[in-house]
Amino acid sequence: MTLRLEQVTKQFGSFTAVDNLSLEIPDKQIFGFLGANGAGKTTTFRMILGLIDATDGKISWNRETIDYSKSDHIGYLPEERGLYPKLKVSEQIIYLGRLRGMKKSDILTELKGWLERFKVPEYLDKKIEELSKGNQQKIQFISAVIHKPKLLILDEPFSGLDPVNVEMLKDAVKDLKESGTSIVFSSHQMDHVEELCEHLCIMQHGKPIVHGALTEIKRSFGKKNLFIHADFELDFLKDLPGVVSQKKFPEGCKLQIESEEISQKVLQAIQHKGFVRRFELEEPSLNDIFIEKAGESYE
Repeated sequence: MTLRLEQVTKQFGSFTAVDNLSLEIPDKQIFGFLGANGAGKTTTFRMILGLIDATDGKISWNRETIDYSKSDHIGYLPEERGLYPKLKVSEQIIYLGRLRGMKKSDILTELKGWLERFKVPEYLDKKIEELSKGNQQKIQFISAVIHKPKLLILDEPFSGLDPVNVEMLKDAVKDLKESGTSIVFSSHQMDHVEELCEHLCIMQHGKPIVHGALTEIKRSFGKKNLFIHADFELDFLKDLPGVVSQKKFPEGCKLQIESEEISQKVLQAIQHKGFVRRFELEEPSLNDIFIEKAGESYE
């Protein structure tokens, strides 16, 4: 069940929110959308879901258009939360589950399982407005997955969560993928995308500037990061041939180098100068790639 976007454009008046976007999102994988606010991520999601129409282009899932008849197979966690504050958690999820064609008994079984998993079983009969923002988000997540969707779209699912809850939600997302759900999610945090996604798209001003398999994107970038912690001054390394940039830290520095081979020249340059605590070569981070491609930092 591949999700395919072919030359999709969305204009609001004279403003182009999404500009000629073509993507293929593989089945049963986690696909990451990255981009600053206004890059076109949420607009793309709304077009995939049929909430707004594309100005141009075609969107298909399993070679068919997505319409209301397929809504039972799709889950959506919007960036702006939308639960009814006065309803109890159980009432809210039963209502939404029934809209998806589920039986009340099945909804309650699933809901109790999820509340146990998220370590909040006592929330079953609490009103939404009585919960913290982080716990409201857990309930919103449950509402998106209660019917075991085949395609799950998560718009900034981790924003506003503390680190413990982020890990809890990440584990849930990984398990859903293992059970066969295709997941598309957007995030501001590059590290989340690096950890979860095999394929991704970085958008800027409505256009994809980086798109493909994460391993391929990193490999084709070419440059590597070299971390050095040492008990002597490392400033001189920035002048070595093949060193692109140097970022200093209290304990040492991070060099961006043109290729793996340069690391050996750096190693020769620091030998016999003193004690080296760390010398580690790493793939470039997504943030490094974004800065290079988009010409701006993404934090």
